Amino acid sequence: MGANLTAETLELMKVAQSSPDPLIKSFVQPGTATTGVQAYNLEAPSKKLYPVDTPLRNSIARVPGGYAIQANWKAITNINVQNVRAGVSEGNRGGVINHALTENFAAFRGFGLENSVNFEANYASKNFEDVKALAVEQSLAALMVQEERLILGGNTSVAMGQTATPTATGLTTGGAIPGGTYSLIAVALGLQAYIDVVGVNNGSSGQYFSAATASVPGQITRTNAGGSTDSFGGGSAQPSAAQSVTVGATPAGSINATVAGTNGAVGYAWYLGSAGAEKLVAVTSVNSASLTALPAPTAQLASSLGAADHSTSALDFDGLLYQAFKPGSNAYINTLPTGNSGLTADGAGGIADFELAFVNFYNKFRLSPTVVYVSSQELVNITKKIVANGGAPLLRLTTGAENPGTISAGLVVGEYLNKVTGTKVALRVHPNMPAGTILFYTEKLPYPLSNVSNVTQMLMRQDYYQLEWPLVSRKYEYGVYADGVLQCYAPFSLGVINNIANI
Repeated sequence: MGANLTAETLELMKVAQSSPDPLIKSFVQPGTATTGVQAYNLEAPSKKLYPVDTPLRNSIARVPGGYAIQANWKAITNINVQNVRAGVSEGNRGGVINHALTENFAAFRGFGLENSVNFEANYASKNFEDVKALAVEQSLAALMVQEERLILGGNTSVAMGQTATPTATGLTTGGAIPGGTYSLIAVALGLQAYIDVVGVNNGSSGQYFSAATASVPGQITRTNAGGSTDSFGGGSAQPSAAQSVTVGATPAGSINATVAGTNGAVGYAWYLGSAGAEKLVAVTSVNSASLTALPAPTAQLASSLGAADHSTSALDFDGLLYQAFKPGSNAYINTLPTGNSGLTADGAGGIADFELAFVNFYNKFRLSPTVVYVSSQELVNITKKIVANGGAPLLRLTTGAENPGTISAGLVVGEYLNKVTGTKVALRVHPNMPAGTILFYTEKLPYPLSNVSNVTQMLMRQDYYQLEWPLVSRKYEYGVYADGVLQCYAPFSLGVINNIANI
């Protein structure tokens, strides 16, 4: 310090105030969310933005009391097999009748999912959310989503075999396929495989199909919690033999392809490329495809599926679709022909394909389905065709008194009148129903003394239960499980229309 102490002190204060030192004379609002003295404005708990849409699981009765390894039941399906006439002559006895009896069984299956929380995750979530409870809740929700898939499309007994060899025609217009000779392979897809590829209701928002990244499941080998493994079919048929197709000299070619339908298929995957290097290029819900571009370099190779049928899984029980598809079920199956133009309007405010189904159900079994499960695509198409072929007078326009200059318009078919029985049949969108497939479902039988209180039920050896496994590391491990089987006492009351084009 010099002789002029006051002057020097003032000068040092000026320097300090003009320097970038963090000590400033007042607090101001920080310029970013992570600087300065401020709190973190985080809303607790986390938002759960994923669908858990399980209409069949929610509506089908769950019955306790299952035991042994399978459910067994007998059904009398005919009380006069030879149709013996009832007339009798004087003094004599009547003819003797015979009945038909079927033996039925369905093996129990366990199903469950696991989740875990390590100690550090638990520490970090304090004062925000109980992540241990969240792990269990999400495991249960995910299990419900997977159980819905099983109830609709589990397949343990309908082997689809090898997909038929496709036929194909190369065109010089309509796309961006260069001229050349290509190899085409088709793979029939069961519901489980189709859902995996297309991504509907898999417990995530915004899923969609991308041929560049999608993967058709073949044989699945899964490493389980605890280190064990399971191998099972992913729901796809054996790939077809390759078909050669030539596109003439052009930079704008396309390929039209068809394949014979496969029992149990709700969709088809198409692989295109040079022989031996065919890659996934499209997935359709009908047995035909219009291919307009070559596969992406990252697309799945057909060779990755191997030369085997992976359509069934020993870990599944048969869902409603496959109880209908099963040979001998007597369910109504109507696979529309290749190149169809979708469901057919009947010219009287109805759908001709529905009328055929209802006549079949009544003539053969004297019953009516109570629900028709459809995809969003089919509900829109059904509404459009009904309104356009005699249903237009049903259109209603509404307007509110508070804003008379605005009208609300629109119509959706929520029920369909079975003209044969006079029954109103509900139409419901199912989140796992593929476009191009419709399921007729019967909730009540019109038979007296049938001893069937639930036409379809989940018979449970053990309903949902939670396990917290012993600690073997600094991690909490949880499992949510159930054990049961889907029983349908009257598979003949089911019906399927599939291979419906989107027109």
